[in-house]
Amino acid sequence: MSETLQDLGKHIADSTAGAVTATTVRLGELMLETTPGGLTALLTFLRDDPRCLFKQLIDVCGVDWPEREKRFDVVYNLLSLKNNQRVRVKVATDESTPVPSASPIFSSAGWFERETYDLYGVWFADHPDLRRILTDYGFEGHPMRKDFPLTGFVEVRWDDLQKRVVYEPVKLTQEFRRFDFLSPWEGAHQVLPGDEKAGDGKAQEKGGAS
Repeated sequence: MSETLQDLGKHIADSTAGAVTATTVRLGELMLETTPGGLTALLTFLRDDPRCLFKQLIDVCGVDWPEREKRFDVVYNLLSLKNNQRVRVKVATDESTPVPSASPIFSSAGWFERETYDLYGVWFADHPDLRRILTDYGFEGHPMRKDFPLTGFVEVRWDDLQKRVVYEPVKLTQEFRRFDFLSPWEGAHQVLPGDEKAGDGKAQEKGGAS
């Protein structure tokens, strides 16, 4: 499988006149890297080439790397039903460099690009209707950026008692963005309910064994 994907990546890179800057096989899927200037040609080739036929755009999403000069990765996930294959296309950009809209190639890109623009602030050139899609009217900033502040903003919700939309300060009910990336059993340092029973059982086992 890996060799087949590598051959496919080489075929795509050789056929797109420098649009592909890197190819890797990761988690059983082919990943292609490109530039904003090569994106349109690459996506068109992936859709139309007989060995590819990636005719479905499943998703467009963003990744924020604030320490990088080009802090955003825009990721396109494509599916070929004909060949039962997936490919991931990644393009890096910054806060001021636009990425060409893929909506002329894949009609579904219009909604996905609006979401990426709304949450990350990535600008898509020649998009037919680039405006926010998830946040409220007049919202400032882009909430999926890693440096987006978690306080000082208002939230909008429907109040069923007042039968209207209300604006109120954001109330954080828990701490965010503190992850130890361990399972609950490995990462918890406090005493959990039931631990005292496990201790008693171990003590009894030790007593019985002696």
